[in-house]
Amino acid sequence: MGPLNGIKIIEMAGIGPCPMAAMLLADLGATVLRIDRPEPSALGLERPLKFNLLLRNRKVIALDLKSAPARDLVLRLVESADALLEGFRPGVMERLGLGPQPCLQRNPRLVYGRMTGWGQDGPLAQVAGHDLNYLGLTGLLHAIGRAGQPPTPPLNLVGDFGGGALYLALGVLAGIIEARQSGQGQVVDAAIVDGAASLGTALFGLHAAGLWRGERGANALDSGAYFYDVYECADGQWISVAPLERKFHDRQLELMDIDPAWLGRQADREGWPRARAILAERFKARTQAQWCELLGTTDVCVAPVLTLDQAADHPHMRQREVLLDIDGVVQPAPAPRFSRSAPPRPTPPEAASPDTADAALSAWLAPAERQQWRSRLDGGSAARHMA
Repeated sequence: MGPLNGIKIIEMAGIGPCPMAAMLLADLGATVLRIDRPEPSALGLERPLKFNLLLRNRKVIALDLKSAPARDLVLRLVESADALLEGFRPGVMERLGLGPQPCLQRNPRLVYGRMTGWGQDGPLAQVAGHDLNYLGLTGLLHAIGRAGQPPTPPLNLVGDFGGGALYLALGVLAGIIEARQSGQGQVVDAAIVDGAASLGTALFGLHAAGLWRGERGANALDSGAYFYDVYECADGQWISVAPLERKFHDRQLELMDIDPAWLGRQADREGWPRARAILAERFKARTQAQWCELLGTTDVCVAPVLTLDQAADHPHMRQREVLLDIDGVVQPAPAPRFSRSAPPRPTPPEAASPDTADAALSAWLAPAERQQWRSRLDGGSAARHMA
């Protein structure tokens, strides 16, 4: 059932990092109940529900949180929850009467996970933004990109998902562990600026040591070095090359029939442009498949740059089932993997409906109490899909 089997989490519907954190926890076996609006919340980049993969693996109910019965139901659910996740601007949950204070009064062991971009305090706390803005404030966005080019958006992997969702999930799990020792819950303030900066810890260390130049495309890991970059092959496909260690670097040159003397010392930055030109010319002489056949299973740190469509067909990805077909949609499998308590295959995203509401609450309330809440909510629009 997954290593988090028995953990119960309430997710207040939102977009971006909060639903991904909920997905990560649900993927590993936690029982997550998503509380959506009567009119489903915006999906960000609009697409049919089955393709909004961040919503997989959990039940959902729709509640109008402006109504007292709906708010009361949330507080009742909080009583048996290990954690609550919310991703609104600071103060929104308080105005709804569902902030940390009333929730912790109902359940003193509750871990209240808050996900924002700027954090719960500071001059920008109430300012709108998206992950690219938050990443810009950390100094990391400035460092990403090629020489002579503007900073390059790293999709939303470093901000929303790396600095946001992963740190919210980590913080909530740490809070749950601590609560089981102390008997007390707490608020987890997860901000993308905090998490993204934390992801850059090693980079800040290199910078402080004078080993990382401020300009883009001038360092070993930002496309400045010829031995850590991508190269175009004869067929227009690309290959990734990353032999940072000398023994891997020299083995690559040997297999490619390149005399190391042509390139000069690997650490000599002045020789990097010439070495890059030599490698670029050599890689253009064969197709991606030919280079993978020659180099792909040797210790030279080389791999093809695949498209999203191609990734699922690679033999390694196939054998490990890194990508799964669920309800006709190819998507990543839960990660990481566990030797004993492996989680089940994910289930597709669900919509709130009269047919699913009772099942959604079955892990939280006994049948008689579910009937009582239906009666309370049926009088208005508090739970359109609880009827």
